[in-house]
Amino acid sequence: MNAQQQMNPQQPTTHVRSSSPTGRASVVDNRRQIAGKDWCKMNETMPATSVFGRRCLESLCALVGCAALIVTLVLFGARLSPAAQADDPNGIEKAKSLSRAFRAAAKKVIPTVVTIKATAKPVEKRAPRKLPRENPFKGTPFEEFFEDQFPEGFELPRRFQPREGKGSGVIIDSAGIILTNHHVVEGADEVIVELADGRQFKAVEVKSDEQSDLAVVRIKADGPLPAAALGDSDSLDIGDWVLAIGNPFELEMTVSAGIISAKGRSLSTAKRTNFLQTDAAINPGNSGGPLVNLDGEVVGINTAIASMVGGFQGVGFAIPINQAKWVAKQLIETGTVQRAYLGVAIAQIDGPLARQLGVQPHRGVLVNEVFPDTPAAAAGLKEGDVILSFAGQSVNNPRQLQEVVERSPIDSKQVMEVLREGKKINVPVVVKALPKDFGARAPALVQPRQPSEPPTFESEQLGMQVAELTDELARRLGLQGMSGVVITDVTPNGPADRAGLGEGMLIMRVGKRPVKSLQEFQEAIKQESLKQGILLLVRTPEGNRFVVLQQ
Repeated sequence: MNAQQQMNPQQPTTHVRSSSPTGRASVVDNRRQIAGKDWCKMNETMPATSVFGRRCLESLCALVGCAALIVTLVLFGARLSPAAQADDPNGIEKAKSLSRAFRAAAKKVIPTVVTIKATAKPVEKRAPRKLPRENPFKGTPFEEFFEDQFPEGFELPRRFQPREGKGSGVIIDSAGIILTNHHVVEGADEVIVELADGRQFKAVEVKSDEQSDLAVVRIKADGPLPAAALGDSDSLDIGDWVLAIGNPFELEMTVSAGIISAKGRSLSTAKRTNFLQTDAAINPGNSGGPLVNLDGEVVGINTAIASMVGGFQGVGFAIPINQAKWVAKQLIETGTVQRAYLGVAIAQIDGPLARQLGVQPHRGVLVNEVFPDTPAAAAGLKEGDVILSFAGQSVNNPRQLQEVVERSPIDSKQVMEVLREGKKINVPVVVKALPKDFGARAPALVQPRQPSEPPTFESEQLGMQVAELTDELARRLGLQGMSGVVITDVTPNGPADRAGLGEGMLIMRVGKRPVKSLQEFQEAIKQESLKQGILLLVRTPEGNRFVVLQQ
């Protein structure tokens, strides 16, 4: 028996079976069979090779156990820590960072925001009011005192209360020049400006432009005033954070936050402005106040809201500061705003029109009408042309074209890219100053019914009836010098009705063919497909318009 085979003769022999192909003893299996003191005794009698393997495995198990304990303690401690229990600590820090940006922007601009109080003097008017000739005190003890005091036609004075309004403004020049809305100071006999520090000054000059709804107010202060930094509204994008600052409901220096919701909006209150839309709260009294980016720069002038109840409902509008700078510069220098013009009636290109014209929807601007003796007429523009760009700038809606045209230098030569009958051409044009009376329209069209009606043609497929344009009918409708066929009846919910056509409108063109008579109209209609859409050029009370008839 060798040394490795020697064991304590007083202990029974325990055989360790090998679970491996090599025949080596399994220490783990041996441990499962032996417990307590038996294991200690076995340490003394186990072969050396088994003891060495056991010690290595014990060391490894100890290391794994310590590592597991450390991980458990770390995870358990992390679960108990206050920072871990807080919801998304990184998100909170980002929110705090945004809050700091809001504070910094508001702090920078608030000293430049002013309150504007506009007052119009009361107007006294005297209007004849017929009172009864009979003494109203007849039969009373006062009858003799008021006898003949109320002659027929006696005039009673009517005194109207002064009109007062409040709005906001922003100082754009330290010399005391303030930018606000036209409607804030419109018709005012006196304008008082209250600064952020409480000082009040009477305006010494007010110049305004109704078409853009902008005005410039000048005051004489004791020294330089804090002026706001003006940003670049063209660099704004949908989703950018903005602050609206002003005095809503006479709550001075109110700040609200929101984002740019949309760009290029149109409103009837300002015919020559592409508005920024925002959900930053704008309410009565905010008009004329600044819309500010996170850098503390003015990017818009708060102007209007869209609301069903009269109060803010998440849709507010501001004039882009780039347009405001252009208007304010002219008001300061000349007191008026001079705009260039083409002399065309234009329209947005929607889906049905785009298919007929061979362009992408909302790509380019459609020319509905070219007015005589205008730059557009001199340049050779035609009805049905699609203006794709002006002076190298792409245009996709009427207001965009109007804006780039009116800012062009007067008498300057510009180049338009035009799509005409499917081909792109360049059309040079010399823009002129917009006449004050441009855009005056003839009286609205009247109904064409008359005792001696002209010949008519009715199309059930189109859902309308048309008639020859006689001299008498043209005179009655204000269509002298024009040619076409007059719509005399429209079938409810038919193709013509769905396209917005109505009685008294003049159809001047079908597809690409001008029509001057009923016969030409019928021949042109035969060449078109209602399923694919029929393009019509129509004269309406508002001017020319392209429409598409579809099934």
